[in-house]
Amino acid sequence: MTPGPGIPPVVPAGRLAAGPQPVLELPGGLELRPWRLDDADTDALHTAGRDTAISHWNLFTVDSRAEARARIERLHARRRAETGAVWAIAPRGGGAVGLAGLNDVDLAGGTAEIVYWVLPAARGGGLAVAAARRLSRWALADLGLHRLALCHSTANPASCRVAEKAGFTFEGTQRSALLHTNGWHDLHLHARVSGDPE
Repeated sequence: MTPGPGIPPVVPAGRLAAGPQPVLELPGGLELRPWRLDDADTDALHTAGRDTAISHWNLFTVDSRAEARARIERLHARRRAETGAVWAIAPRGGGAVGLAGLNDVDLAGGTAEIVYWVLPAARGGGLAVAAARRLSRWALADLGLHRLALCHSTANPASCRVAEKAGFTFEGTQRSALLHTNGWHDLHLHARVSGDPE
């Protein structure tokens, strides 16, 4: 929510788009790095779009390499417009195995929503938790946001565990808040604010 008259923006306009998108280190030789156009040729996005869990919970589809390339270009355009910032989760020098990012960025109000998914072959090792923790730390401490939300369907307990392990406090249930392919879902709302312990 944008601050009222006379209240300065929490994060000055231009800060998210200034300079290159940073690379953020993760444990185990992994990193959060900007998506590259050549990631469209590795089929990571195409594989994610065909994975039933990713496509269902994230309302995400990618049907071709051309569509993957267009999606990557849109991700970079969103950062330039300061409405979002999305990273590939990848081994250093390797192909993407997941995604983590900030949606619905409101620099003036100091808020964003954190999103993520991990390809099936990379699940089970805490990668989503590590990515959510690292991205949250950067968004709150370095970018200067005040509050991050993490929302997921109440029918997705795996995301509830990720939120809890990444230090997001459960704040309540939003009734009938998101339309999935099988109907309206209630959402759990979790959040971290600046100063919360990780």
